Amino acid sequence: MQTTIPSVDDDWHIGRFSLLRDYLANLRDATGDTLFDVVARDRDPPGSPDSVLSQLDTTSFDELWLFAVDTGDGLTTEDCEAITRFRQRGGGLLVTRDHMDLGSSVCTLGGVGAAHFFHSTHLDPDASHHHSDDTYTPDILWPNYHSGANGDFQHISIHGPLHAVLSDPESPGGTVHSLPAHPHEGAVGQPANDPSARVIATGCSKLSGTEFNLVVAFEPSSDGGPAIAESTFHHFADYNWNPSMGAPSFVTEAPGDALAHAPEAQRSIERYVRNLALWLAGRPVNTTIAA
Repeated sequence: MQTTIPSVDDDWHIGRFSLLRDYLANLRDATGDTLFDVVARDRDPPGSPDSVLSQLDTTSFDELWLFAVDTGDGLTTEDCEAITRFRQRGGGLLVTRDHMDLGSSVCTLGGVGAAHFFHSTHLDPDASHHHSDDTYTPDILWPNYHSGANGDFQHISIHGPLHAVLSDPESPGGTVHSLPAHPHEGAVGQPANDPSARVIATGCSKLSGTEFNLVVAFEPSSDGGPAIAESTFHHFADYNWNPSMGAPSFVTEAPGDALAHAPEAQRSIERYVRNLALWLAGRPVNTTIAA
């Protein structure tokens, strides 16, 4: 787990993803052994290659969860090249960002970067999506789909054949049905001419009714390992799972509390996270987990 910014207290540093880190680190298999060895870190100071990302392909890591929380300078050329080689050698990759141009340094990542669309660079080819969906915060421009308040949850729609990361045999419908909500989700989509990728889940704006893409999955192939492009890192942030844990001072919208009172939504989100971690590691998502 890594952010694309150095450790800055009043920002989305890696410490603001502690609930996710702890959840994954505490998962056990049926014999009681730890499923995942989780390393959580911020990037080194900008201006030079990151000591881990720039050599990721030479490490023993099986997957990278990259939270792009920068304003465009979070990855160097060396970082991107090594992350691309990491996936080419079979590594699993989750890349997520946020509204407008937040996280736009991921554009240069091979394959998965092409699934992310921003305001000023790598524009969404569907011009009809070029509007400000969230009208409550006018200084945040498109893309900024409003799926609900931080601390609330959204019901998702399965797009196309059910993907393994969205399966949930314990759910009445057999699928993951909820993700955390956020007022300013970004834009992702299937890259042109990439048959390994497809949209697997969509959401719906609570303000405009616009349907937007939440998750794009890249199937493992001879070109690279499994990968996920996601519309916002807020699906994974402490503040969205439990707003009482706080947010940077620049977050001005009032949070909700619907998720705290919805145990089934909480369980669905945890199932999704567990599925992601297993699938990106090349493991079956129905792996038995200790209770």
